[in-house]
Amino acid sequence: MRASDQGKKQLPLSTVQYLTFLTAGEEYAIAIVKVREIIEYEAVTTVPNTPVWIRGVTNLRGKVVPVVDLAVKFGMPAAGISKFSCIIITEVMFQGENLIMGVLADSVSQVIELSADEIEATPPFGTRVKTEYLLGMGALGKKFCLILDIDKVLSADELLAVTESSASEETSNAAVLNAPRKPATRIETGA
Repeated sequence: MRASDQGKKQLPLSTVQYLTFLTAGEEYAIAIVKVREIIEYEAVTTVPNTPVWIRGVTNLRGKVVPVVDLAVKFGMPAAGISKFSCIIITEVMFQGENLIMGVLADSVSQVIELSADEIEATPPFGTRVKTEYLLGMGALGKKFCLILDIDKVLSADELLAVTESSASEETSNAAVLNAPRKPATRIETGA
């Protein structure tokens, strides 16, 4: 070991850092490499014709970023907003492209390090979250946090389907508005 390396913590190569956060009383974790930043919950604009789990969009330095309420996505009541509420800005992969999305969190807890052998397989029962959304469970003392596969949770396929359905709805509405109309018939009264 070189003298310059003394005092530095050596992590095993298979160790991954995760950001843990609370949503609806449950602790979740996202790989830190998927987290761009954490911002204060401020103005979120509701967008019509989006799934109920899309809380709205926020302005991130001039970019429109969708904000997902994981509680609703996982079938729980919508998250309440408190002074600890925040938005975790994440990068998800879709068709080889990085997309920026926000995740509403009740609060952020900590950054943990877990090696592959410290991650338990997800049981096929007992969680409110679809098992395909989970990479496993990490021990936090006597409790576990659910480690999310954020690319699957924030599947752009679902968002694309929403975008396409709202676009087709707009197209059909435009077709109705632009359809040829019969000339109005004038009705004369005997007055």
